[in-house]
Amino acid sequence: MITIKSLQEIELMRQAGRIVASTLRELAKAVKPGVTTMQLDTLARRHIEKLNARPAFLGYQGFPASICASVNEEVVHGIPGPRRLEAGDIISIDVGAYFKGYYGDAAATFPVEKVSPLAERLMKVTKDSLFKGIEKARPGNHLYDISAAVQAHVESNGFSVVRKYVGHGIGTEMHEEPQVPNFGPPGRGPLLEAGMVLAIEPMVNTGTWDVKTLDDGWTVITKDGSLSAHFEHTVAILQDGPEILTSF
Repeated sequence: MITIKSLQEIELMRQAGRIVASTLRELAKAVKPGVTTMQLDTLARRHIEKLNARPAFLGYQGFPASICASVNEEVVHGIPGPRRLEAGDIISIDVGAYFKGYYGDAAATFPVEKVSPLAERLMKVTKDSLFKGIEKARPGNHLYDISAAVQAHVESNGFSVVRKYVGHGIGTEMHEEPQVPNFGPPGRGPLLEAGMVLAIEPMVNTGTWDVKTLDDGWTVITKDGSLSAHFEHTVAILQDGPEILTSF
């Protein structure tokens, strides 16, 4: 069942979203060669806790860290550890925060110093596809209008959309109904209504859309070793259109 949030609930979700956004701003400043993904995780956890929230991912279904840190061919759910970033890498960082009973969730892919033209284009296309999807998050549209907008932009630029992992509703639970695919035909799926809150999150690969999970049980990589990028925002659907609750 898709839950409709009141204006008071959306205000609480704005506060959770601001914490997520603030954390991503801090992480963006910290991404540089030589930094380990665990150092980024520690920074995020301390920042979230300093703001009287808790990291939403830590312990979620057994996940062992506060952020997901996915480098290069890693798509999502990368576990922070001793890996040191190198110039030319790209790193996708997914952040969640739980505050006063509500969740915020957002992700972005950052370059480590100068990256290849292909990596630059991948990041831009993925980010732009997110905003193409957000534009469709309006009352009266259908869920798959969002999906189709993301897919059309990605594929028109020669990249592929991951099929196995999708966006989701969000609120008092991290993952709520509905699932929000990044592919599919427009005009289908549930009718969008004011009060719905969605985590829209394109995951885009330079090669095949197919993925596989590593032996750690979490880290998802592209099946062909191609680069992947991930951008996400928590978006409230209001009477007059979408509001990004995690803008940073």
